[in-house]
Amino acid sequence: MSGLCRDCLSLLAEIKRHGRCLACGSPRLVQHDKLEELHLAHIDCDAFYASVEKRDRPELADKPVIVGGRHRGVVTAACYVARLYGVRSAMPMFKALKACPEAVVIRPDMEKYVRVGREVRQLMLETTPLVEAISIDEAFLDLSGTERLHGGPPARTLAKLALKIEREIRVTVSIGLSINKFMAKIASDRDKPRGFAVIGREEVLPFLATQPVGLIFGVGDATRERLAKDGITTIDQLQALPELELMRRYGSMGRRLSRLSRGEDDRSVDPEREAVGISAETTFYEDLSTFDDLSKELWGLAERVSYRLKRQGLSGSGVSLKLKTAGFKILTRHRSLDSPTQLADQLFRVALPMLRREADGTRFRLIGIGADHLKPFDGDDTADLLDPSIAKRAKAERAMDKVRDKLGEDAVVKGRGFESEE
Repeated sequence: MSGLCRDCLSLLAEIKRHGRCLACGSPRLVQHDKLEELHLAHIDCDAFYASVEKRDRPELADKPVIVGGRHRGVVTAACYVARLYGVRSAMPMFKALKACPEAVVIRPDMEKYVRVGREVRQLMLETTPLVEAISIDEAFLDLSGTERLHGGPPARTLAKLALKIEREIRVTVSIGLSINKFMAKIASDRDKPRGFAVIGREEVLPFLATQPVGLIFGVGDATRERLAKDGITTIDQLQALPELELMRRYGSMGRRLSRLSRGEDDRSVDPEREAVGISAETTFYEDLSTFDDLSKELWGLAERVSYRLKRQGLSGSGVSLKLKTAGFKILTRHRSLDSPTQLADQLFRVALPMLRREADGTRFRLIGIGADHLKPFDGDDTADLLDPSIAKRAKAERAMDKVRDKLGEDAVVKGRGFESEE
């Protein structure tokens, strides 16, 4: 069985005695008979937002830290100390503070997290050009063919990369190494924080057989409930059914369930994969129900999304609206655009009719807006022949952007909730 010390990077057939590396004495060892053959990995930063905050405020190192809104917000991220108290991402903040009253709550600083995420991404790209970002703090890497370049197998290169990220950026990562993207992502979740887990081909079927169906990506609450009604709650039950039978029951989703239940995933690592989207949302101090009140909140969020698109040189070809009711039911609506934009004015005007249809007196506790199907900005998002005043509004908006660049993102806010209009 091949072995690797993740601290001194010794790579030997037998590297341990009494559970420690023979060369340096470290207990951080990984052993697997396919360790020197596998090359597809998933890297995930550990409790990223909270870890960045702890890095920048060393006095918080041993304290429970929660990133999110204090009053009626939700938990954006929680450090591992806070997780020991049961705090989890997306938990309502009042529940998190009830579980961990001594937690330090920090408002999110997305610009900082994006900046640090880019630094991590750059170190990944120096390791292999085949990096597919999933979010600002995780990515797939394909290290096939890099053995000669790095003087060793991908597993050793990945361990070296993890040490470099920890030393230079001062955040930690967990690594999953396996036969494909689906299994690599599962592996990285098995050993956190500072983990390194390996799943070889022979282990895939027996490992998956013991897991709940919710482990399969794309299986959300609705699909899980539908499967449960048919008596299917674990992956081994999916493995036992022919693919045609699953397709008969669940359509195209049946094919995905059949293949992923067996660990089959032929997706390659795509470094050109477009970013998923940029969004902003806010939780209200008190529930809102009127269209006018909701549209005023929507405008400020559209400005935030627009500003981030401009800072990153991107434009979006789709706009999404998110609402959460007082009863915590989430509603999402989406509209595709004829031409991509990065203007707050355009994002707002597209989302406004979607909001009007939902503002029927229902009480909402959260609203959000996002731009998706992102692509590099081509320098012109005013080509709307049906709206001749768009160029004038765009010019005014970009003038305000120059002020924000000097004084900060919140230095200028346009005098809206824009007038309520469709």
